[in-house]
Amino acid sequence: MKTSQNFTLMYILLLTGQILICNFINSGPYVMLSILPAIVLCLPPGIPAIVLMLIAAVSGLAVDWLAEGVIGLNMAALVPVAFVRNILVRLLFGKEHSERGDGFSIKKNGFPKISAAILVCQAIFLSVYIIIDGAGARTFLFNLARFAASLLCGFLLSIPVVNMLTSGERQEGWR
Repeated sequence: MKTSQNFTLMYILLLTGQILICNFINSGPYVMLSILPAIVLCLPPGIPAIVLMLIAAVSGLAVDWLAEGVIGLNMAALVPVAFVRNILVRLLFGKEHSERGDGFSIKKNGFPKISAAILVCQAIFLSVYIIIDGAGARTFLFNLARFAASLLCGFLLSIPVVNMLTSGERQEGWR
């Protein structure tokens, strides 16, 4: 019980952190800083895809409503990440891993696998976000540069988030 309360509190604090990043860090037109894909990636194992998508939709809508100004943009970009999350965890960490409901961490699974998971989640999120945000108004090269810069910055920002959310004691209570 205490583990789920700690995880929920950490989730809410990180969601608040994303809102603060959107409101107070002006990174320019080329960089979109987001830790939302990492937060969704680290949700406890065993949650069905439908529930993951609902959590992602509510989280994205909260960021849209309290920070971004364009209602539905983060929500539309985050729901596909939640949709592929269980498949991605099964592919990268193994089928046995997802069946047992084990949590994953950098210590248990290694930095390359966690990095791959973060990069895939960030890439899906940024692809949808940039396509919807640009909507034909920006050139392909501008969108490509924005994608590359945002992917690199988002990856670097997501590593400590994943480390915080997947430490051993937080995942133990979800078995």
